[in-house]
Amino acid sequence: MQNMETKTTGTLQIGPLKLWAPVVLAPMAGVTDVPFRRLCRQFGESGLSGQLSDSLPAAQGGVDAPAGLYVCEMITARALVERNEKTFHMAQPDPADRVRSLQLYGTDPVNLYKATHILLEEDLVDHIDLNFGCPVPKVTKKGGGAALPWKLDLFTEIVTAVVRAVKETEKPVPVTIKMRVGIDDKHLTYRDAGQIAQDAGVCAVALHGRTQTQHYSGHADWDTIAQLKQDLKIPVLGNGDIWGAQDALDMMAYTGCDAVVVGRGAQGRPWLFYDLVASLTTGALTELAPNLGQVTKIIIEHALLMIANSRSEAEAMRNLRKHIGWYLKGFSLGGQMRAALSRVETLAQLEELLSGLDPEVEYPPAARGKRGRAGGQKKPHLPYGWLESRYVNQEQREMVAANECDGDGG
Repeated sequence: MQNMETKTTGTLQIGPLKLWAPVVLAPMAGVTDVPFRRLCRQFGESGLSGQLSDSLPAAQGGVDAPAGLYVCEMITARALVERNEKTFHMAQPDPADRVRSLQLYGTDPVNLYKATHILLEEDLVDHIDLNFGCPVPKVTKKGGGAALPWKLDLFTEIVTAVVRAVKETEKPVPVTIKMRVGIDDKHLTYRDAGQIAQDAGVCAVALHGRTQTQHYSGHADWDTIAQLKQDLKIPVLGNGDIWGAQDALDMMAYTGCDAVVVGRGAQGRPWLFYDLVASLTTGALTELAPNLGQVTKIIIEHALLMIANSRSEAEAMRNLRKHIGWYLKGFSLGGQMRAALSRVETLAQLEELLSGLDPEVEYPPAARGKRGRAGGQKKPHLPYGWLESRYVNQEQREMVAANECDGDGG
């Protein structure tokens, strides 16, 4: 394994795509929509320029190259092919994005091939990531997400179909994959899948150092990331237990990975991307600690972006509520205030509630650590007989193709 020496880089090359920071915002369902991605990206650009005003996002256009990748939440291939209205709304890029990055999910190579053509022919993306890491039972019980790489033939067909669709459009759009170590400790998939992806023409692989059964419990196994980095020639991106910039520096030093992928650690902390970009491009640890007044300003900015990107103010406030809880994690607000914020319905109501908080309260140390629900290990939910062979039989092939019909728009 790698020695614990600081590894920094000014650029990350993923196929034809050049990034000025080795940082990726992981796609998260219901989280990484346009407003949240914009906040994270703006903080990342501020970290690259080294200029931050009052811990708020920098103005757009501050740098002339992308400071990392900020990936849209998972999009279902079948729903794209069927031109589902909700799905197309989710897939619309932020006009301010420097790189329009989207994660595509599916279990049927035909639908994924068609969906890729749609994304490219309608000029919706500059980067496509494929989801092979989701551990959620409703996905894995259909043979998708983290369960799919167990089937070597189906996995090969999917990545090959998507790469072929990109080549047919002749657009310089890199394809990457995000995956887990395996289903459980006895059914590991990451080394086989990484080699298959590289041979198929995938430009980079992101590995979450947990199995499907772990979900988000325990600790991510960074040794698996280091192993995959030794196995492959294409960039390997590390994911798992990045809660702050020091974790990112440690992961890159320990594993030798080419970039870090951050998901739950950024919930309620879009300014984490300032820390990550600044730290990973300079090697000097940077960790912002906005006070309560600065955090409330970011919440209001987030609310305004949500309203602009939603069908109604009420819808925007409903979707914002979970973010408010994450933003205010660790602050001592009192039960009544938290309850009121969890039911907020209008921007005016939100502004009134936040105005009653003491802006000088310092950022709580407890809010710097782990975020999100970890839970414990879970029994894997898989199609019947899934683990009996590394290859799909005809019944399983028909099953996974039929399951694509259940796409719910994301």
